[in-house]
Amino acid sequence: MARLNVLITAASRRVALVQAFQRALRRPGVIGKVLVTDVNPLSPAVHMADRAFRVPYADEPDYLDEILAVCEANHVGLIIPTIDDELPLFSARRPMFEASGIRVAISDSHATETCNDKYATSETLRAAGVSAVETWLPGTLPASQELPLFIKPRGGRGGVHAFPASTPDELQFFLRYVKDPVVQRYLTGPEFTLDLLCDFNGTPLSVVPRERVVIRSGVIDRGVTSNDPALMQLALDCARVFNFAGAVNIQCRVVDGVPTVFEINPRFSGGIPLTIAAGADFPQMLVDLALGRRVVPAIGRFTAGLWMSSYESSVFLEKPERTLELCPRLAAENVA
Repeated sequence: MARLNVLITAASRRVALVQAFQRALRRPGVIGKVLVTDVNPLSPAVHMADRAFRVPYADEPDYLDEILAVCEANHVGLIIPTIDDELPLFSARRPMFEASGIRVAISDSHATETCNDKYATSETLRAAGVSAVETWLPGTLPASQELPLFIKPRGGRGGVHAFPASTPDELQFFLRYVKDPVVQRYLTGPEFTLDLLCDFNGTPLSVVPRERVVIRSGVIDRGVTSNDPALMQLALDCARVFNFAGAVNIQCRVVDGVPTVFEINPRFSGGIPLTIAAGADFPQMLVDLALGRRVVPAIGRFTAGLWMSSYESSVFLEKPERTLELCPRLAAENVA
């Protein structure tokens, strides 16, 4: 019987991801638990996981040391980081976890740091001949550039503080309003997420393009899978530029028939349930990789034309403050 415990960081609302890993760990011949970390006992994923731990915030200096302590005390063999801010931290200290026999589904430092910077992402892809949206810093924007344009934070996520500018006055206003902005050419055309999974050596295993038909709060609400070869090739081209590992989501629009990247997030996407339902079970493949099993690339092997229509679901709680166990540092502070 193969044994593996998985830790998902900052689990928050990622209930579907927790459940997908639970299914992967409850197959015949596999046994294990899904642990999560969070800072809020009211987070729904806390109540769906097998165990949940309160840890320091990711910007605290001992964050990763506390994650490691939780993993070692609970025999965790695979970590799934989920938030952009922590990705470069895990990349930089991946050897620390590997020294304890813990795999981290994280891309290398160049990939996580570059993809957290929308300007650097565009520059790196375009220099490698990959179709990516033209992106400028405010001081490099050509004076004659045609409108509309799109302004967003250089390191933002989830569509927060992202605005179209259709007039010179709007452009100047949003350049002042948005903190540390970049300016991108305004792309029109269908929007897609390309869910990509790579093994721990950077080999692409699966690509599933999903059209984002309806988007709510930056996350797909209704969408459909597509087997468009150009979209799948774009994901593979990005994997040629970056040394990815684990799940990656690539955001693009198809402009005049050409898929064009405007953002890359080297982590699981919010719409991953559609990819899993289409037959590309990223959590199961990651579990098998962490167990040392061979996973054969399956590019294009998924159900095309599968729709997802999402809805809200709730968890009802009593005394939720009792549900989060404390990591070693916080436990010691609580005793003191």
